[in-house]
Amino acid sequence: MASPLVYLFLTFLTFFLPTPPQVEASAPSGHLFSKPNCSSTCGNLNIPYPFGTRKGCYLDSLDNSFLITCKGKVPYLGKSGIKVLNILLIDQNIRILRHTTPTCHNKSRNSTDTIASPLRLSNFPVNNTRNKFIVTGCSTFGLISGSTAQNYATGCLSTCGGVDNVMNGSCSGTGCCQTSLPKGVRDFAELGLIFINETASACSSAFVVEEGAYSFSSLDLSTTRRRSYPIMLDWTVGNETCASAKKNKTNYLCVAPGSICIDSVYKPTIGYTCRCPNGFEGNPYLINGCIDIDECKRSNPCDAPAKCQNQHGGVSCVCPPSYKSDGKGGCVKVSHGGPIAHRIAIGISVSLFVLVVGSSWIYRQLANIKHTKQKQKLFMQNGGLTLREELSKDDSLANTVKLFTEEDIRKATNNFDEHGIIGRGGCGTVHKGVISPNNIAVAVKKSKVSEQSQISQFINEMIILSRINHINVVRLIGCCLETQVPLLVYEFMSNGTLSDHIHKKVTGSYLSWECCLRIAAEIAEAIAYLHSAASPPIIHRDIKSTNILLDENFVAKVADFGASKIVPRDHKEIATLVQGTFGYIDPEYFHSGELTEKSDVYSFGVLLAELLTGEHAVSFNRPDEERCLAVYFLASVKHDNGLPSIIHKSFIEDGKNLEQIKQVVVMAARCLKVTGNQRPGMRELAMELERLKTTVAPPWPDQTPARNSNNQISMLSKADSDSSSITEFADLSFEMTRKVGQE
Repeated sequence: MASPLVYLFLTFLTFFLPTPPQVEASAPSGHLFSKPNCSSTCGNLNIPYPFGTRKGCYLDSLDNSFLITCKGKVPYLGKSGIKVLNILLIDQNIRILRHTTPTCHNKSRNSTDTIASPLRLSNFPVNNTRNKFIVTGCSTFGLISGSTAQNYATGCLSTCGGVDNVMNGSCSGTGCCQTSLPKGVRDFAELGLIFINETASACSSAFVVEEGAYSFSSLDLSTTRRRSYPIMLDWTVGNETCASAKKNKTNYLCVAPGSICIDSVYKPTIGYTCRCPNGFEGNPYLINGCIDIDECKRSNPCDAPAKCQNQHGGVSCVCPPSYKSDGKGGCVKVSHGGPIAHRIAIGISVSLFVLVVGSSWIYRQLANIKHTKQKQKLFMQNGGLTLREELSKDDSLANTVKLFTEEDIRKATNNFDEHGIIGRGGCGTVHKGVISPNNIAVAVKKSKVSEQSQISQFINEMIILSRINHINVVRLIGCCLETQVPLLVYEFMSNGTLSDHIHKKVTGSYLSWECCLRIAAEIAEAIAYLHSAASPPIIHRDIKSTNILLDENFVAKVADFGASKIVPRDHKEIATLVQGTFGYIDPEYFHSGELTEKSDVYSFGVLLAELLTGEHAVSFNRPDEERCLAVYFLASVKHDNGLPSIIHKSFIEDGKNLEQIKQVVVMAARCLKVTGNQRPGMRELAMELERLKTTVAPPWPDQTPARNSNNQISMLSKADSDSSSITEFADLSFEMTRKVGQE
């Protein structure tokens, strides 16, 4: 007996060819809600969305999987001719009806018969936990096969010694056998193999049926009547996981508020189902599909004397007076007795708690009021009144200057972290910071002390910078006046100061000649703009290498306008106390106290000498007669008659820009004239430097240009009165250090 069965089974597997794996799907639960203006029933079948009977009423897909065809009030799944019994939203199932016809045999036939009844459901997996594969008959081997992610085949053998030997209601192998289905079955064929040599005439069947919907009877072995059995299918929506679907709100199908998305249980199938949130029921695929459940009317989970109160998405059990909740839906009596001392202790505890909380609240309120008043006081002390007056005079200033709070600045500088300091000077420090919300890098200038003279400088610098809009002048972003000292906020310059690069405070080789020439031209252009294009004109009064900042592209920007002066249109000079930096201060201004535009020209000449030589403006490491760079530079020009020996060696070794260097030397020497009216104007210097920057110097030596440059230097060398005056000015260095910065 066993040998023929094995042979037939192996014969079937020989012809069972593998097919490509198919995608699995599972789907959401549903209820009795359909889309507006769509039919919600077909006969006795309730049709919830995403199912529907016509286009626009069901979830659109390439194969119209969710279409219900209604013919004579009989619903069919799509256009398959498979009758639909139920569509369940809660369990996400669809119950279909499938027919099967027995095959009967007799003793005179000694052959093997087959029963084939294929079913293809590519988008609806057969639920493997709620269906069984059943085989009835004598000497009948039933085999079910198909494909999921890989080919599969399973089955069972039903034997009997005759119809009288079977037991009704039992399906354990005698007359009837059953087995479970693999997970994710979508398309299958049922095959019954009939062996005739054992029994009298008998009929055999093989079919899939919902568990519990079939009960075996001995009559099934002799009937030829066609039978119908229900099968439970699963369904899902979409073709992606919940995580992916939620990113595309337009196509996301769980649209009811609070609805829950659940990934398909069939892997590697991509799809998902939707659920109403806890305490709700209905259709999560419709915007208003999930409805609150009134648990009080449905089940009343509260025990007397608790009163059930329905809440949005839940329920609460409310106890009457003198009762408290037992935490299980019921109530227990509250005892009001007890020692008087106990009740007094409770009263005192409550009173103390209220007193502590109230005192803390009052303290915080008073502290906030005090802090607010302190900030207002500091705002006025730090020149807030002066600033308001200036802003009221010019509407454009109000739109340019941003007032930051103390909290803004502390957050930006990480509470003025010492590691964020990027510069120190006589008046204070400069911190790097980041301003929210755009994460803009800034430099925050913080004064050391709050002397009135320094506060005036801060306000003066802020007002001057707010009037300037030039690519080579550092941009003021705003200020803060709520701190002990006023703070100015500038754009951040990532490459530090020009002084850092000249005097090698940063690593790397000395600046190239082309870079130095371009930086000099940019500085000259910025100062010329201040003198002639700004309205009103501005004298910087503190041009020096530490006040020239370089951005990420080494573009020069003039900074630190604390000592600057606005020049009225009808004035060419201003009488003022001497202020500036020793080594850069104009000797004529130092002697007379009369500030002119030519004072900035002198300081620019010292800066040119710094660029050309790499030397400090003042150095106590040099001999006394060379301590002041202006004197040292002019003496070298006179002594070397053309190309000073103190020119930085990298420029000389290059050899190809010597003519340009000589012309810049001439400019520097002209700027360092002791008498202001003998110095060139900044506009002339800016134009000459721009011309040099855009021309390529001829190879050295070139006699014609060199002769012109040498003639100019010779003329400068013969100006003994200037040299003596400069020397005399150098002798006054110590006197200047006592007077400089007294304004």
